[in-house]
Amino acid sequence: MDIYEKIMALAKRRGILYKSYSIYGGEAGFYDYGPIGSIMKNNIENEWRNFYVMKEKFYEISTPSITPYRVLKASGHVDEFIDKIATCRKCGKSFKVEELKDDKCPICGGEVEKGEMNLMFETYIGAKKKGKAFLRPETAQGIFVNFPFLYEFFRKKIPFGVVQIGKGFRNEVSPRQGILRLREFSMAEAEIFFHPQNKKHENFDEFKDKKMLLLPAGMDEMEVKLGEAVEKGIIGNEALAYYMAITHEFLIKVGVAGDKIRFRQHEKDELAHYAHECWDAEVFLQRFGWVECVGIADRAAHDLMAHMQATGMNMYASTERKIKKIKIKPKMEKIGKAFKEKAMKVKEALEHAEPGEKIEIELDGEKIEIGNEFFELEEIEEEEKYIPHVIEPSYGIDRIFYALLEHNYKEIEKEGEKYVLLSLPSSIAAIKAGVFPLVAKDGLPEIAKEIEKELRKNKIMAFYDEKGSIGRRYARMDEIGTPFCITVDYQTKDDDTVTIRFRDTTEQIRMDRKDVATWIKERVN
Repeated sequence: MDIYEKIMALAKRRGILYKSYSIYGGEAGFYDYGPIGSIMKNNIENEWRNFYVMKEKFYEISTPSITPYRVLKASGHVDEFIDKIATCRKCGKSFKVEELKDDKCPICGGEVEKGEMNLMFETYIGAKKKGKAFLRPETAQGIFVNFPFLYEFFRKKIPFGVVQIGKGFRNEVSPRQGILRLREFSMAEAEIFFHPQNKKHENFDEFKDKKMLLLPAGMDEMEVKLGEAVEKGIIGNEALAYYMAITHEFLIKVGVAGDKIRFRQHEKDELAHYAHECWDAEVFLQRFGWVECVGIADRAAHDLMAHMQATGMNMYASTERKIKKIKIKPKMEKIGKAFKEKAMKVKEALEHAEPGEKIEIELDGEKIEIGNEFFELEEIEEEEKYIPHVIEPSYGIDRIFYALLEHNYKEIEKEGEKYVLLSLPSSIAAIKAGVFPLVAKDGLPEIAKEIEKELRKNKIMAFYDEKGSIGRRYARMDEIGTPFCITVDYQTKDDDTVTIRFRDTTEQIRMDRKDVATWIKERVN
């Protein structure tokens, strides 16, 4: 068994991950998070909120997973969210074109037929199937379509950031990599709105000397300071570099190995249809090599512009700076006499025309020159308007979840017997403390249960266990990454102290029972 197989076996055995619908044979591209896995996943997402909501001062919203057709048509996903596929004429299996071997089916060697497939799941809104829709491929569009309201919420001050954690859906052609390639997956996305001419970040100095491993497009890997990377144009702007640094800090905080992280820049021909520049945070995995788990993209004004054109809704922001502008003011009395029933059309055309001595407008398909006797030019002051650009860090929670399992998986031999240890950060571990009576008699279980109750009262996830030898109970906790185990023994009855065992070192200390909850709370938070 390689490490992937060992981890997936452990995940199933210990309630971390299960294949979805397995009693029916399973369905490729779908996984369930079990009792332990669900808590771990929530802990990862809450740590992400700590970074982006608490530290960065962004706000979180929640929008529907079902998205109307017209929204994703405007955003470009209907036309661009496509994979090239090949279907075997012999066995009927489908694959991505890049998975083919000598243009033959990799399963049976049969001839294939090539085509294209939109990766969005199609559905309908309403009983009569009139409202075509899709399950969202990203959470981002729910933020973009709310921009006018969010801009008001933030009191028209830019930059500002909005985040969303939720499900995304992609009808993958051939998902065969566990939770690395799912058809329904968890995303955590931040959309940060900037002035297009000012993508500096006020806190960039915190990270300008931070060294990171980069793989720029068309270049070799390099370890470089972020400030230098921005100065040399390797990274397009400070905002991108800043959120790359935040991503690096987050990945390490949740348990991804720092020496197995790099940032790879997309080549021009692999950029998404909405991206101006994009860097992937990749993690190294033994079976799969370098795998993308976060994309940090400069989406420019693509999305706001697209939705403004599709709906006519104002997606502009404004600065406090006033600009002088020449405005055409139609003379309605003269226009009415000259153009009669067409007067209002002339007025509207003039208001949208460029100022000049004579103005050419289009009226009912005919070009007409309007002399200056029909209008006057007026100098006015307006706020400077612009469509904001967007920097987007987009996190694949499931891929990060697998990476931290692999990077913290250890096999330890003790007294000739191998056992598994998950060396997870205590903030991510599902169970913070195992609580055990040394033996299940003589009043020890009652004391241990009181300690478990006290820990949970203090919002510390604790687990009581009295089954099996104390060594076996320690091993069960080690396998799910529990950082501390508390043992109640006969000395506890004499002096009200307990032993606390450290997961990674197996060192044990003795402590007053009344201090346990505070001591553990300080270390797991």
